Amino acid sequence: MHKGALSRDSVLMAIEECDRLGRDAFLEKYHYGPARDYLLVHDGREYDSKAIAGVSHQFEYGRALESDEFNGGRAHAVAWLERIGFRVKAIRNPDWAWDELVLACAITAKNDWKGLTATDSRVVELSGLLQLLPIHPVVSRNETFRNVNGVARKTVDIATHHPSYQGKPTKGGALDLAVLKAFMDSPLEMAAAAELLRVGLRDGEFRETAPVDGDPDEFDAPEGRLLVRRHLSRERNRGLRQRKIDSVVRRGRSLACEVCGFDFKAVYGDRGDGYIECHHIVPLHEAGEGRTKLSDLALICSNCHRMVHRRAPWPTPDELRAIVTGHQA
Repeated sequence: MHKGALSRDSVLMAIEECDRLGRDAFLEKYHYGPARDYLLVHDGREYDSKAIAGVSHQFEYGRALESDEFNGGRAHAVAWLERIGFRVKAIRNPDWAWDELVLACAITAKNDWKGLTATDSRVVELSGLLQLLPIHPVVSRNETFRNVNGVARKTVDIATHHPSYQGKPTKGGALDLAVLKAFMDSPLEMAAAAELLRVGLRDGEFRETAPVDGDPDEFDAPEGRLLVRRHLSRERNRGLRQRKIDSVVRRGRSLACEVCGFDFKAVYGDRGDGYIECHHIVPLHEAGEGRTKLSDLALICSNCHRMVHRRAPWPTPDELRAIVTGHQA
């Protein structure tokens, strides 16, 4: 049986049966629990999306899927239903991501670490910006996603965990505390990073940011995922990388790693000839929309490049070279 090969007619037949039996009886008959994350919306009514998807299989293949045979989330049930034109909505909004908290923390800091109200113009503006962030898929959001009440509440959560707050803190979350700590440790850098995020969202740069090779989440940077993604995208700009390589070759220098001295051609011969990775050494919180100069770039080997990005704060090539030299001594 092909799980997921649904037709619109089979889904409509499952919906019809649910309407005839009633939700509770329908779920009990097919041994499904109530939906926890997503609902199918059809003709103004809401249905348990996983149960509908699973039961619809019996109208295609003669047997309904058991609840434990597939996943009810975006990868399975939601994708199947959306693929044939049905609308699915989230029951709960996704947790706040690091980039969102950076922006919320920034306006709280500017308010002297006091929570803001839902009518505050800064909250209204941030609510609109957060809805443009390309982090959470639309299907994972419900109608209250990052509305002014939710944004205002988040500023209160942040403010009540600030060291200057004297009352009882609200619940908040571990990530709230981590972002707050980043602002306490590096206030100017984090404020600058928040402003870059705001500008990028207002100008449309981050709304449809193209993915880059590798997962930005693998790299530790307090400035946030979107600024890391932009940083990596610049590093993978082939034209910029080639111009940097050409400038080194014209000066008669080999393409050796500026950190450890590794030379791909010397080790791999022709296969390694002309290969080296390019690292953008300007800190994330400073890397705005200005033209990238060749002096902003360093040529380093794959291993050293990975070590630069592995943990914040990212060392400069000189700083990483000192680590390598000290370890070898």
